[in-house]
Amino acid sequence: MFRRQGDRYVATFAPDEVRVLRKVATEVVGLLTDGFDHSDPVVGRLFPEVYPDDSASTAEFRRYTEGDLKTAKIDQAGAILAALPDESGEAGGEVKLDGEAAEAWLRALNDARLAMGVRLEIKDGTDLGEELDDAIAEDPTSSRVFQLSVYAYLGYLQESLLNALID
Repeated sequence: MFRRQGDRYVATFAPDEVRVLRKVATEVVGLLTDGFDHSDPVVGRLFPEVYPDDSASTAEFRRYTEGDLKTAKIDQAGAILAALPDESGEAGGEVKLDGEAAEAWLRALNDARLAMGVRLEIKDGTDLGEELDDAIAEDPTSSRVFQLSVYAYLGYLQESLLNALID
């Protein structure tokens, strides 16, 4: 998918891919703004407690760092939105990222996957192929099949971009 082209990282996206990426990035921004709630397990995953045994120290640490961290995460999701082809019409299109934008995309894709992983209850030892096969066997039209497919796609995209950065 992503390939290095001079000092840029380039990928061509189909219209459905653009829609999915736009939706995922928009949902991350929404989670970090309007939906920001420390009792949400997704927020807990994106902003883990630094001192799990010391709530006062955790609160103090958050007070000094959380605003900047939230802003950075929103900006990273915004980098995806800014680079995607225009949403008018049905066309997909090409995305060209410089090094800074590529790194922002990597971090935003990671945040999106962490958030989805919590919602889908994916653990470190989860076999994603098996999860998807089970979901398809249960109901191939379920939202879980779609969500697991998006989760897998984001992982593929992240790996592709990382490989392009390393090459």
